[in-house]
Amino acid sequence: MPSAASTGAGDGGAVVEHAFYCFEIINAKLNGGKAIVPEFDQSQEFPLFVTWNIASRATGSTRLRGCIGNFEASPIEEGLRDYAAISAFKDHRFDPISSKELTRLECGVSLLTDFELCDDYLDWEVGTHGIYIQLPNPALAAPAPISSTPGSEVTSANTSSASLPSASGGPGAGQEKPKKASYRSISQLPAFRPAQQVISNPKRLSSVLTATYLPDVAPSQNWSKVEAVDSAMRKAGYQGRITEELRKSLRVTRYQSRKVNATHNEWSQWRQGRS
Repeated sequence: MPSAASTGAGDGGAVVEHAFYCFEIINAKLNGGKAIVPEFDQSQEFPLFVTWNIASRATGSTRLRGCIGNFEASPIEEGLRDYAAISAFKDHRFDPISSKELTRLECGVSLLTDFELCDDYLDWEVGTHGIYIQLPNPALAAPAPISSTPGSEVTSANTSSASLPSASGGPGAGQEKPKKASYRSISQLPAFRPAQQVISNPKRLSSVLTATYLPDVAPSQNWSKVEAVDSAMRKAGYQGRITEELRKSLRVTRYQSRKVNATHNEWSQWRQGRS
């Protein structure tokens, strides 16, 4: 597994001590004892995700073992403490991490920043941005005539971003676009109000399906933007046919991440150094 590395250390971003603290949390829960809180700036508040990967005994290659986080800014120590455990033991996609797996683990901490509404579902960069999609639930959509106005789906699904510059040509084309509004968390975004008419909902289905991929997911899977967006729709729970019209009905929010990784060995060496 790769050695400890961080992006943003020293500028209010992730530092390796964040990942060490996550190891402290799950080690205490698995093996008893008290978690040591490393020295880091506890005045910070960030939305964050904690990712656990595990190395293969045979090849050393890693696979995902758990990943959960929160899009709302919270005190850094509290967020790390909570999501280190939740991602390790309560990610429904996996069995809880066991003590026998501890030595093969790698922890990644992603501090999320710069939430911006996209002009359309392609308005983000692979390797730079994570994406958070909001899809009006097609299961609740009442039949409606197809609009004769090209691109009207984008406008109706992104009413809260109507002030953003158009990606099309016209007067002023070629000029630098105004800087997008940046938000600290998802809850600070303008409300999403899908234009679709909703039929009766006796099963109380969610009116909007949501999913996210952190910035490192698309490049690690060698996905194009379209492949990442389509996969996010599947992750959100949509199982129907994916069309261009459906993609245009999305509201996509892009964000960036300050990330740090640490292996069990690096955490263990740090811990021994404190003795």
